[in-house]
Amino acid sequence: MADRFDDMEEKSGGERSSQESLRKSESREETPGEYEKFCFLCRRPESKAGKLIELPNNIHICQDCMQKSFDAMNQQMSSGKLNLADMLRMPGVSMIDLGSLNNRAPQQGKIRKKKKEEEKKPALDLKKIPAPHKIKATLDEYVIGQEHAKKVMSVAVYNHYKRVATDTMDEIEIEKSNMLMIGPTGCGKTYLVKTLARLLDVPLAIADATSLTEAGYIGDDIESVVSKLLAAADNDVEKAEHGIIFIDEIDKIAKKKNTNQRDVSGEAVQQGMLKLLEGSEIEVPVGANSKNAMVPLTTVNTRNILFICGGAFPDLENIIKERLNKQASIGFYADLKDKYDNDPDILEKVTVEDIRNFGMIPEFIGRLPVIFTLSGLSEDMLVKILKEPKNAILKQYQKLLALDEVKLEFEEGALQAIAAKAMEKHTGARALRAILEDAMLDIMYEIPKDDSIGQVIITREYIEGTGGPRILLRGQELFLTDSAGA
Repeated sequence: MADRFDDMEEKSGGERSSQESLRKSESREETPGEYEKFCFLCRRPESKAGKLIELPNNIHICQDCMQKSFDAMNQQMSSGKLNLADMLRMPGVSMIDLGSLNNRAPQQGKIRKKKKEEEKKPALDLKKIPAPHKIKATLDEYVIGQEHAKKVMSVAVYNHYKRVATDTMDEIEIEKSNMLMIGPTGCGKTYLVKTLARLLDVPLAIADATSLTEAGYIGDDIESVVSKLLAAADNDVEKAEHGIIFIDEIDKIAKKKNTNQRDVSGEAVQQGMLKLLEGSEIEVPVGANSKNAMVPLTTVNTRNILFICGGAFPDLENIIKERLNKQASIGFYADLKDKYDNDPDILEKVTVEDIRNFGMIPEFIGRLPVIFTLSGLSEDMLVKILKEPKNAILKQYQKLLALDEVKLEFEEGALQAIAAKAMEKHTGARALRAILEDAMLDIMYEIPKDDSIGQVIITREYIEGTGGPRILLRGQELFLTDSAGA
């Protein structure tokens, strides 16, 4: 009798635990009404397709797709090409055949519902937008030099978000200030955009124009840049519509010259990007980069998205020199042919005509009204880049060694030697990291072995390979001249 009572108590306890787990799982479900259903065939959400027809296995089909299937069936039956035995094999009917749907489990993509207009709050508060001088002051903390570029970007971004914030205030419509930045490699184009997006706390998508191709060819579609922005905004369409898209290597989609092959990644991509830059409604997949994937589509309006295009534009200097040298004439006032050969600021003389001669079509350039250049880095600027920014490379190495309770210092001559080596590589600020990684390898390897080392001083001789660093032990000094003993 007691055993039977124990069995009954165990069963009732198991039922209670299962009910508790069921209640917990129900409490973890999403808020009802937060997401909307979408058609299994055309992938449109219920807000666009209308009331959906519910089928087993949590499958929904819109009335348009259902009607198309029935129309296809009636057309086949009226022409005498269909009988009852063939109905289930007909293409139109097979799309909604329950047996086939049971074998094809739909991908449970979800689309967040858009809020009603009366509940919509302003996306940006005009009072919270920092003024241009504050934007530039923040950029100064991270980016050395490029004063003109920082000023242009600060004003353009400030005006753009004023435009977004005052979109519905009056009848005057402010045009968008898309930007085109031109500068040599390693001068800080991408770093400027990243710092800007971090300051404004808006979604940022960085795309590479080299992967974009004409529709129908292997590669990324033009709409994929908007898909990246939507993913950066956590699939929030309203947040993505106020973001920034930076398209790097924009010079790689220039028109190809003297080619007999189809230009699928040149002028065709520029033509496809025209409406994207100006502002249009783009259908993009949610959570995927390809429209062919079984995922729902949503519409993103690019009218308030700020596009920043950047590129190195190699050989653009020669086009500028050719234009400037055309002004030369025979006589006492003629310009010398090599007058502009050693001009470090030759890119600042760029015009829209030069960019068109490079291979960019006029319609594309016209949608990028703000055009500015970034200057190449000098040796003095490279020294400042090493030590002055908030997250300077030297500060990163000093923090790494500080975790081992070792103080790291660089002599001024060592910094100049690093900058001189970087200038020889012609890759801008990117060369600094490569040179320091090579120089610090032995030190980072040997320091953790010896707890008696208290300070390391990097000398010019060590960078140039003619000597070693200066090592200070805890409580005494020791000079090492052999770099292998570092």
